[in-house]
Amino acid sequence: MKKRAIAIAVVFCFAVAIAGLAHAADFASGSWKLNEAKSKFSPGSPKSTMVVYAPSGDSVKVTIDGTGFDGKPSHTEWTGKFDGKDYPVTGDSHQSARSYTKVDAQTMKIEVKSGEKVVLSGNIVIAADGMSRTVTASGTSAGGKKYNYTAVYDKQ
Repeated sequence: MKKRAIAIAVVFCFAVAIAGLAHAADFASGSWKLNEAKSKFSPGSPKSTMVVYAPSGDSVKVTIDGTGFDGKPSHTEWTGKFDGKDYPVTGDSHQSARSYTKVDAQTMKIEVKSGEKVVLSGNIVIAADGMSRTVTASGTSAGGKKYNYTAVYDKQ
């Protein structure tokens, strides 16, 4: 009887652990809308007003809509893995590749390149409740102007 109870407890613990890992893998998934009231942008910074993370085969597709350095609408797409490797970006001539590195279940590092040059780097932190995320980043525009921002997003 004790062996059976122990076996059930062990199976239950593994099930909880596996469910937690699955949740961590999908933690960024979904649509995220910029909360401008909680965000801070230096003058001339681009703004990503809507970010969508969606599964794409064994990868993740990140679609970003917002405004560019010129204030005009922008739309970029990236498909890759959160493994720190560069994957191509489409939709912005100033971005050729982007990489995401998963630090833990709630934190990722991001790096954006134009050619071989890093033009943006930062951190993405998802709140413990999964309902908001904060992106803290700094970069350099195509014209060489430095910018930084802290953008807060609400899960939709």
